[in-house]
Amino acid sequence: MSGFTPFAIERLLSRWENVVDYDLSESGVLPLTLRELLALATPDSELGDDLLDLRLAYAQTNGIEPLRRRIAALYPGATADNVLVTVGAAEANYLALSTVVEPGDEIVVMLPNYMQIWGIAQNRHMHAKPFHLVQEREWAADLAELEEVVGPDTKLIAVCNPNNPTGYILTEAEMDAVVRVAAKVGAWLLADEVYAGTELTTDRQTPTFYGRYDRVLAVNSLSKAYGLPGLRIGWAVVPAATAEDLWARHDYTTIATTMVGNHLADLALRPDVRARLIARARGLVRGGLPVLRRWLDDHSDLFSMVSPQASPIALAKYTLNLESTKLVERCIAEQSVLIVPGEHFGLEHHLRFRHGLPPDYLRAGLDRFGALLDDLTDELTGVVP
Repeated sequence: MSGFTPFAIERLLSRWENVVDYDLSESGVLPLTLRELLALATPDSELGDDLLDLRLAYAQTNGIEPLRRRIAALYPGATADNVLVTVGAAEANYLALSTVVEPGDEIVVMLPNYMQIWGIAQNRHMHAKPFHLVQEREWAADLAELEEVVGPDTKLIAVCNPNNPTGYILTEAEMDAVVRVAAKVGAWLLADEVYAGTELTTDRQTPTFYGRYDRVLAVNSLSKAYGLPGLRIGWAVVPAATAEDLWARHDYTTIATTMVGNHLADLALRPDVRARLIARARGLVRGGLPVLRRWLDDHSDLFSMVSPQASPIALAKYTLNLESTKLVERCIAEQSVLIVPGEHFGLEHHLRFRHGLPPDYLRAGLDRFGALLDDLTDELTGVVP
């Protein structure tokens, strides 16, 4: 399609994630089965019957009231009127950009990042400018660059916290600085917060940007920390008038999320069930990361990594003289293992690994990738500067 920028990472995952033997690419923790989710809610023995008796009508199109109240309770000062339930965080991001930013407007995007917002900006003819997390400073935010690139024409600043793909968590001082820069020019602040709850070294959940500034669009979903991507339930928590504006545009995209998804999401966000889901996610990421780290240490001649602070994913740099997409293509073809090339984040000679998995599965997938590395010819082992 002329002038259209495809979403490279989703094109790759859509083609291969359900085909390969080992998927080390997906960005959430190992998903639950429906049986496992319902078991977390026991001893309510009537729960299964309640779901079987659920009439499969359209749900309230902005999300059923009980679910919106559950979501609002997670955000300081929010009510159900501040919440729009969407088809994943992806729709929430798309609606946000379609609502508060116009073609030709300037936005500033944290990089590296999940590149959906950057791609939407290209396809809607916005002017996107980056500010960076700095690898040499363990992925800390370059606040001086943020100050420099944000100006009176900036309509929106987009951040991902905790970050995809690095797993970096902004400090409170960095969060305050981002808010201060946005407020100075009256820009909207779009905060993708889908990895809150996957912290690796603390049980304190990463705080939301919501409530720190009156022009925050806080986005989250059940896909990453909750292990429920198949429900396709996300949300935006925004000023009430903006929620109405997003809802009007939601009528043109998906109309509504599913009735079953709404009710299962309401169950998942029940405080006792939510606590169990978060504990499960932290157990998976804290159990999987040491497996990945040991594997990288065994291949330290090729790989280095700034350890993530959160998330089921980790970004590693490598020194093979082979572009990341070509390396991933060989891994798929020769070992039936899918990893994400750093090229999809604008970071060549990097790979994003998924580690929020059972250790045996993760170890087996990594061993297959290691076999590919052993098979690479001498011409591919030149060191990259």
